[in-house]
Amino acid sequence: MPVIYLIGDSTVEDNQPPFRGWGWALPGYVRENVEVKNHALSGRSSKSFRQEGLFAPVEEALREGDLLLIQFGHNDEKTDERHSDPETEYPENLYSYCRAALDRGARPVLFTPVSRRLYDENGALRWTHGAYPEAVRRLAREKGLPLCDLEADSRRLYLALGREKTAELFVRLAPGENPDFPDGHDDPTHFNAYGAEEICRLAVEEMRAYLVCEALLKKA
Repeated sequence: MPVIYLIGDSTVEDNQPPFRGWGWALPGYVRENVEVKNHALSGRSSKSFRQEGLFAPVEEALREGDLLLIQFGHNDEKTDERHSDPETEYPENLYSYCRAALDRGARPVLFTPVSRRLYDENGALRWTHGAYPEAVRRLAREKGLPLCDLEADSRRLYLALGREKTAELFVRLAPGENPDFPDGHDDPTHFNAYGAEEICRLAVEEMRAYLVCEALLKKA
């Protein structure tokens, strides 16, 4: 049985309700003989994911015919120990995951980090990932690797929906609605189930462009 492995951060992981990453919705898009194993974990960067040993079981399990979906960036941007420079360490980390897959006959697929829901004082949707998305695009071009540009796709979706409708994709809690957030919560980064489904749909649409992915997905 071929396996699709996912590695990344909270915007990809299965999470606990009301939070959902887009990888949670992926099993609904694959063929019956394909397994999805989501190893993405909240708070991890391309550096800390490997440093904490989280990639080791994935690397050991990868086999010919498998896919490895890779999306980091949200936490690489942080200024703490998770940080990786977008011009050097970040693409190097991403390529190390790709190389591990290729060495085992599996196929890596790179994803730019999905956009946040942040607006400036004029109400314009902000670009929130700096140089990181372009670093992923450049790596894909230079190494001839499949690329799914979720930053661009999600941004187009938010612009098409408008500010208020876009908010419906994300976790928004009223005061008293959730005991973990007694004062309420308006999250510009993390998706609810509806948002995860919508972002996953964008990811799958991009993946269909590559025959190596198309073979594992349900017919459109």
